[in-house]
Amino acid sequence: MNVPVWLWLATVVGLLAVFGIDIFLVNRDPHRITMREAALSVGGYVVVGIVFGLLVWLFAGGRYAGEYFSGYITEYSLSVDNLFVFLVIMTAFAVPVVHQHRVLLIGILIALVLRGSLIMLGAALINQFIGVFYLFGAFLLYTALRLARTSGPIGEHDYVENAALRLLRRVLPVTREYHQARSFVRVGGRRMVTPMLVVIVAIGTTDLVFALDSIPAVFGLTRQSYLVFVVNAFALLGLRQLYFLLGDLLRRLVYLRFGLSVLLLFIGVKLILEAVAEDWQPFVAGQQPVPVPVPGPFVSLLVVVGVLVVTVVASLARMRTKPDKA
Repeated sequence: MNVPVWLWLATVVGLLAVFGIDIFLVNRDPHRITMREAALSVGGYVVVGIVFGLLVWLFAGGRYAGEYFSGYITEYSLSVDNLFVFLVIMTAFAVPVVHQHRVLLIGILIALVLRGSLIMLGAALINQFIGVFYLFGAFLLYTALRLARTSGPIGEHDYVENAALRLLRRVLPVTREYHQARSFVRVGGRRMVTPMLVVIVAIGTTDLVFALDSIPAVFGLTRQSYLVFVVNAFALLGLRQLYFLLGDLLRRLVYLRFGLSVLLLFIGVKLILEAVAEDWQPFVAGQQPVPVPVPGPFVSLLVVVGVLVVTVVASLARMRTKPDKA
């Protein structure tokens, strides 16, 4: 798949335009996001994602369209864990409800920039050294097993400030209270940052931890860095509205943790099989690849969709039969 430079530039400009329009609308009328607003926004972004996939099918063929859709669904599913962490961060910083949309919007913009850097790095590693698939695969297998063994609802853990936030607090003075939506204020002649800036940085940098799982997973479904970037962008754009739409409802998906574990397990094995099929001994020059079966784009798409459908149906059945335990 040959992606010209102008298409990369057009994609980045389009995404920046979306963020710019959203920031303008949020600053003009900060308010509590209603269920109707969130539902319309989520539906709109999903439609845009589907239309983009159809365009990929039209101009690049069914193979890359299958890779895109399987990556899009997987990335969106893995991003669910972000919602719980966002909730924990919002609670920990006591963010006013009317400003939560702005916090998520700018925080996700930071996250997208950081993810873009990781995607470029991952693509460069893959192009230079196919053996990195062994590392990606092993990491995803480890993550899948760790996720399956974790007790309690997915994402249910205390929030711990990362190094970026600790450095920010050490370098810049932070006020105790919010000053509406402002990130910088002058108190007693001294320029200070507000908790608004701190929580925005928290959202953006904490997402990077989840990107370490999701980006290798999407690379396991497609090697096209452009598709990986677009998949991450669409997932993040819709994620902030999904936060307001679903809220605590996702805690009722009691088997979601196991479903995501199966997805990561499948993609981890697929990565290792691809590395074996292309060069089973990447450190030894001239070795012949081993003819092993590697799932194609549409098989991967069927597996991703099938696992998620079974996970949701099983969770809803569990909630109906044993609502107290669910």
